[in-house]
Amino acid sequence: MPLFRAPRGTRDLLPALHAPWERVEAVARDLARRYGYPTIETPLFEQSGVFERAIGSDTDVVEKELFRLQSRGEEQESWALRPEATAGIVRAYVQHGMRTLPQPVRLSLLGPMFRYDRPQAGRYRQFWQWDVEAIGDPGPAIDAELIELGYRFYSEAGVEGVKVHLNSIGDPACRPAYLERLAEYFSAHRAALPPLERQRLETNPLRLLDSKDPEMEVLIAQAPRLVEHLCPACAEHFAAVQAHLAVLEVPVRLEPTLVRGLDYYTRTAFEYYREGAEGQQQALGGGGRYDGLVELLGGKATPGIGFALGIDRTVLALQEQDRDGGAPAGTLAVVVGADPDDTAGRLRLATRLRAAGLAVRADLGRRRLGRQLEGAAREGAHFAVIVGDEMAEGHVQVRDLPAGTQRTEPLADLERYLRRAEASHHHG
Repeated sequence: MPLFRAPRGTRDLLPALHAPWERVEAVARDLARRYGYPTIETPLFEQSGVFERAIGSDTDVVEKELFRLQSRGEEQESWALRPEATAGIVRAYVQHGMRTLPQPVRLSLLGPMFRYDRPQAGRYRQFWQWDVEAIGDPGPAIDAELIELGYRFYSEAGVEGVKVHLNSIGDPACRPAYLERLAEYFSAHRAALPPLERQRLETNPLRLLDSKDPEMEVLIAQAPRLVEHLCPACAEHFAAVQAHLAVLEVPVRLEPTLVRGLDYYTRTAFEYYREGAEGQQQALGGGGRYDGLVELLGGKATPGIGFALGIDRTVLALQEQDRDGGAPAGTLAVVVGADPDDTAGRLRLATRLRAAGLAVRADLGRRRLGRQLEGAAREGAHFAVIVGDEMAEGHVQVRDLPAGTQRTEPLADLERYLRRAEASHHHG
């Protein structure tokens, strides 16, 4: 039995899992580059007020899931690990005066988030998200661009059957009247509400639509629909978003109960689901517009929209579809030696090849050649470069391990030979 284990709700990303993980992250980084969303990095922890004010004190994220940190010494601030990226990015936007930059300010962040949540399939207490934000554009076109960007991410990552669920949750002009009607509706069914939902009825009735309690399904399905109570401006914006998405040929399903779980959302709200896998934990990611958040965090009124896509759930979806890309890429070559004690010679040659950009490892164990070759094969290397007596004449033996063939190669041409083999995937 090990003496210590990873904390509950966390996990070690071992190499076999990290390989598909890196491929998914590479897709995200490449798309951010192509769409013009440069990288921003924010601290892993912030003043807890950033999240309490931005996300909402009555949300599950703040009430139950914040990892709070205690400061030491003279610092009396209250901190918390970031449960999501948008609030911290908007804080940085305000703090660094990004309003003076050409708008919208496009930003991308890829990294870990933390929530003290009940661990379950696809949900961890430390998890990774790709977050993209566009701050400073109120129009529907930027909404469509972001939604299409997220949709393309899943397509290029290889996740099949993804569709967009879309809704509008109005704005401060039209939502208050709807909330009154929603509260009236659920108040008439108070006796049927679970205890938690009765509490939400008093604090934030809109969150009742986001309930995952099975007892709420029928009540939610029959509740008044916000989209039917939008003011003319919100209705026009929502129609324009749909029109832009139709031009981009993004498949959309209107979902009138979609409200997202954070208080800062306004107007456009969206999530990504896989067809046939739409349970509580099957949302792969989502986002929405937050036109009041910059002002809430101390800036001037500025519109914004963004999304957060779960890397964990994307990799899990690929594994479920047997599309995780297989095993990690192996070492191209292992330098082995006929003289078990000549570890310096093997290390010198491997270092030279690595300096040229090749993935090469040296076998540094003092063991016979046969054992070194066995180790290289088990590692999945394509070649074994054998340092022997030929080195005195400027040659080495190169063995194609999968093919079982071997050839003599001039040391001066070794780098070019391995590079050509790596580029063409032709071995032997």
